[in-house]
Amino acid sequence: MPTASPSDTAVTERELRDKLLGEVNALPALPGVYRYFDAKGEVLYVGKAKDLKRRVSSYFQKSHSDPRIGVMVSRIARLETTVVRTEAEALLLENNLIKALNPRFNILFRDDKSYPYLKITSHAWPRMAYYRGAVDKRHQYFGPFPSAWAVKESIQLMQKVFKLRTCEDSVFNNRSRPCLLHQIKRCSAPCVPLGQTPEYARDVHSAERFLRGETDEVMASLQTQMMAFAEAQRYELAAEVRNQIQALSKVLQQQVIEESSATGRDRDVDILAVKVQGGKACVNLAMVRGGRHLGDRAFFPKHVDDATALQLDDEERLSPERQVLEAFIAQHYLASPVPGLIVVSDAVDPELAEALGAQAGSRVTVQAQPRGQRRVWQEMCVKGAELALARLLAEEGSQQARTRALVDALDLSVAEIDNFRVECFDISHTAGEATMASCVVFENHQMQSSQYRRYNIEGVIGGDDYAAMRQVLTRRYSKLAEAAQLGTGRLPDLVLVDGGRGQVSMAREVFEELGLDLSLIAGVEKGEGRKVGLEELVFADGREKVYLGRDSAALMLVAQIRDEAHRFAITGMRAKRAATRTGGSRLEDVPGVGPKKRSQLLQRFGGVRGVAGASVDELASVKGISRELAEDIYRALH
Repeated sequence: MPTASPSDTAVTERELRDKLLGEVNALPALPGVYRYFDAKGEVLYVGKAKDLKRRVSSYFQKSHSDPRIGVMVSRIARLETTVVRTEAEALLLENNLIKALNPRFNILFRDDKSYPYLKITSHAWPRMAYYRGAVDKRHQYFGPFPSAWAVKESIQLMQKVFKLRTCEDSVFNNRSRPCLLHQIKRCSAPCVPLGQTPEYARDVHSAERFLRGETDEVMASLQTQMMAFAEAQRYELAAEVRNQIQALSKVLQQQVIEESSATGRDRDVDILAVKVQGGKACVNLAMVRGGRHLGDRAFFPKHVDDATALQLDDEERLSPERQVLEAFIAQHYLASPVPGLIVVSDAVDPELAEALGAQAGSRVTVQAQPRGQRRVWQEMCVKGAELALARLLAEEGSQQARTRALVDALDLSVAEIDNFRVECFDISHTAGEATMASCVVFENHQMQSSQYRRYNIEGVIGGDDYAAMRQVLTRRYSKLAEAAQLGTGRLPDLVLVDGGRGQVSMAREVFEELGLDLSLIAGVEKGEGRKVGLEELVFADGREKVYLGRDSAALMLVAQIRDEAHRFAITGMRAKRAATRTGGSRLEDVPGVGPKKRSQLLQRFGGVRGVAGASVDELASVKGISRELAEDIYRALH
């Protein structure tokens, strides 16, 4: 088969570049968004412009102040553009595309879980609950909160002050006497006639007002109720309200934010601070809801160094902090509620506030130079960003040192230390029951949880760890070995098995059958007396044992990876054992019950036993479960 000569390749590249420049020259002088693609069709960069033709043309100039622009431009094989009406539209479209396409040269913030809320259900006797997911208009939601801990802390506060129930409806409907929470004065027990009083609805209303930030009004209302009970000589009820007032006063005194300053627009505020150092960045988000400081949350974007360097010579030179902050605001609030006020550590493009307001349907103010209480919030948030970034840099430096120490200690040949990959295996079971194998992955100086795998071990005698290890290694590497030979797969640089010579011998047999390099295998053998810190590494290729040393950075890394494999195997084994003992697998076998519906059922009824104890009507009340499907589930579990 004839191959293209170097001259033919040069002509093809020149033709491609001429075609690309022709497309650039034909662009309109209008606002819009542009995308650059490489020869493989992968997105390199997404940007916005007031004038598409002028902006895109400037990338193809012969020289730029930063060579990284030239590197990116040399990889452009195709471009796409979209014309919009305004700069605000361009900004929103740009960041929608960035989140969807994950371009190589843009600042990217990882999509995280949705934010949690505190939910108060629409029920005759409402309950409080931690909630994460789509909002149902039938219930009331308060938040969002920066973390699960913040929600749970608020729930504990509501229990102490207002004594609202937290139990599932399936539990509530079957109570015959008050639970322990009532005895320790954390619930007024509306599950039994004793607690089904008009005061419960009053407490629910007060809790809702408190969560909305109406603390002064709640305190005044409680004071009025206490006096009314006292005048009516209902002293026990007056004493209960007095205790509520005292508990609420204590909570308010512990709040960092003064209630007198948390009025009007200050009831719901997001505070953002950015810190850039050493090619890394941290955006710290602090949340104030209902006048209460709920805590903060740190975000660490990718591609900061490259993205901040890609400023064209004709652009206004923006600081890295401003670029990171603008990227966060635009990307984060595409999928999150936008408060009316956002306090920031650095000034940002006014178009951002306009775009966010247009999306939210209400006015949004972005303030960079606040005063008074807002200034205090800003300083707290900046300090949080500095501490979080310092912690990240220290951890990354430590992890890189550990990786290098392990590579050097084992005298491994690794081309790129950042790409050093370890896969570790462990076997877990309970007296031979529910045997589970785990495979965890360490790469780029950190554990890669998205690449973890569990393997159900079948067809081996219970408790035979050697046969289980043989099965999991064969399943893991038989296809991977073939792919590696074809150049489409990659083997790890080190395979760790949790065990001594016996497990290593089993791994050796598997690798010999598959034609793989035996030098990849190492076993983590317990040291003398099975004491932590005395572990030794045993090798499949005949090398002598290696004792890394109790204080060795390499041993710390090996222990971290092995412990993670052990944890992952145990949690999988316990889940499998529980499913086996409770019949959980039968729920999975019901046609029409996928992972999402199964999760909703388990959350609603508190586990498989709760689902099995529910009636057809109760099952059908779960969102997405039809009457027919509810009957199928009921039959499968009975």
